[in-house]
Amino acid sequence: MIAVAITLVMTAVACGGESHSDGPAPGDNGPEKSTITVAALPLADDAPLYLAQDRGLFEKEGLDVRIQPVQQSIQALPALSKGQVDVIASANYVTFLQAHEKGTLDVRVLAEGARVAPHMMDVLVPKDSDIKSVADLKGKKVAVNILNNIQSLTLNAILAKEGVGRPVYRQIPFPQMGPALEKGQVDAVHAPEPFNSALQKELNARVLVDGGSAPVESIPISGYVTTGQYADKYPKTAAAFQRAIATAAKIATEDPSAVREQLPKYAKVTPDQAKSIHLPAYPETTDPGQLARLTELMEKQGLLKKPVDPATLLVK
Repeated sequence: MIAVAITLVMTAVACGGESHSDGPAPGDNGPEKSTITVAALPLADDAPLYLAQDRGLFEKEGLDVRIQPVQQSIQALPALSKGQVDVIASANYVTFLQAHEKGTLDVRVLAEGARVAPHMMDVLVPKDSDIKSVADLKGKKVAVNILNNIQSLTLNAILAKEGVGRPVYRQIPFPQMGPALEKGQVDAVHAPEPFNSALQKELNARVLVDGGSAPVESIPISGYVTTGQYADKYPKTAAAFQRAIATAAKIATEDPSAVREQLPKYAKVTPDQAKSIHLPAYPETTDPGQLARLTELMEKQGLLKKPVDPATLLVK
């Protein structure tokens, strides 16, 4: 089973930093600070981040982006609020929108990370499982990375469309889902890529539900999130980061092979495994209308108490 050893280094980052000679220097025309610390998950969602770093897109913008791996985006939330990391990539929108509503974090979305695409996250069961249809999931134990979040939100919507009951969710980090499924600790797992394909190959797990099917097709699931304080204090830095990510997202969209080349470098998958992974969609721009689909679904399922206008959260 894939082993992902990842920790968040809770170290505050200095505001300054040396600019690169071939990029804008900090000052009137360049970023206010060159060093950005980004907490990131080992998911296919983050491919543009690594592409931007690998191809010098951040450097061209005068940025020194330092990536710190984390197992769950929620782990990095305290560090973001304290300024110990500047941005969280693959930030699960549900968690951060809830934190924003509660007043525990003043969220700003720098850029979209990924949107749902067919089979980029699936509900998997053991090959010999008695669970044969979505209706059989009612009352069964299903592993998700974080409770009351994007996985359960989207699966609940799919089940509601089919008119069937909900499972019981269990919080299990992505790297531990395989062992939990093998040991019978859960009946099914809701796994995104690259864990989805790995579990199918290594455990011969069977796809029960396409997590990218109607009514959640193309719905935004993650983004690059910072705080209002950071965005206000460093607007040129934020804009430079946005430009690099937008360029990388365009590359990822136009050349999926570039993503597949990146995955083995940070997601602990082999080049052969990377060839068959189902990739999410990588939007170049952030669409508040699409984000509204997510907030409306959250409100419907009780994960938000009042309507949210996503446009007010975007860093422009």
